[in-house]
Amino acid sequence: MQESSRGAGDEALVLSGVTPLETLLARFCPQNENEAADVARIHELVAATEDPWQRSIPLHITASAMIVHPATERVLLRWHRRQRAWLQVGGHGDEGETDPVAVALREGREETGLEDLVPWPDAALVHVVIVPVPATTDDPEHEHADVRFVLATANPDAVRPERPDAPLRWLTLPEAQAVTTEDNVRETLARTEKLFSSR
Repeated sequence: MQESSRGAGDEALVLSGVTPLETLLARFCPQNENEAADVARIHELVAATEDPWQRSIPLHITASAMIVHPATERVLLRWHRRQRAWLQVGGHGDEGETDPVAVALREGREETGLEDLVPWPDAALVHVVIVPVPATTDDPEHEHADVRFVLATANPDAVRPERPDAPLRWLTLPEAQAVTTEDNVRETLARTEKLFSSR
């Protein structure tokens, strides 16, 4: 996984007005050709769009997180009614938000009630993937350019679902791999497992 400490290159990026998203992407190393292609599309989106987070454009940025309890090597999945699947937490930025880490933290806290969430083992990206989203009565078909992190809690029993129809489950990694139906989530889980193994 890429280094998380800031260096002279990061300071130059900040001083040049580069956004937090661009800084994270500049430090991220795609792990396969598909991910490299998705990262390239996101760079194109950022270059061509004043606000790549706005939900009205066909491809826009979202930020999500795999929440973990490092002491027990468990992960927290949320039932998403729209997708009818167990997925990681996360979602869209609020108006004016541009920092993916801040968006992932806010969404994680809102959806789980876990107020002690922190980036783990650092604030680097763990996975980047463009996910197609089917049309609904409210929204046309579109794509999420999802940038993913790992967030940790030291107090897993404090978890509280945001809504009754969005239950949460603490699972071992094998259990999580078994219940999710999304290959891109399985990949995020596999990368999370590597982080556990590298401690």
